[in-house]
Amino acid sequence: MNIQIFGTSKCFDSKKAMRYFKERGIKYQWIDMKEKGLSKGEYTKVKQAVGGLDAMLNPKCKDQDILALIKYIADEDKDEKVLENQQVLKTPIVRNGALATVGYQPDVWKGWK
Repeated sequence: MNIQIFGTSKCFDSKKAMRYFKERGIKYQWIDMKEKGLSKGEYTKVKQAVGGLDAMLNPKCKDQDILALIKYIADEDKDEKVLENQQVLKTPIVRNGALATVGYQPDVWKGWK
């Protein structure tokens, strides 16, 4: 397994995801989204794996203005706007190759090999 956890240090669910993998002795790579964030390729793969952009957006994010803007702009511009403002994404984003989840989902992670 090649686990990557994208999140923020203040996100409770991100901390729970790191603890989940640590307790099971599964190595993971932590990426702080405030420092680095998702690349365009990573973003595209995660979006495909979770079923689209709507599954990735956090309706409770602090930046409601950006979130509203993303919902009303043209589809071809949405991805670019999200990449510029990754604070609107749910965390943690956990990747294992082509597989990915958004949010704390240990039931899904159990099935990963």
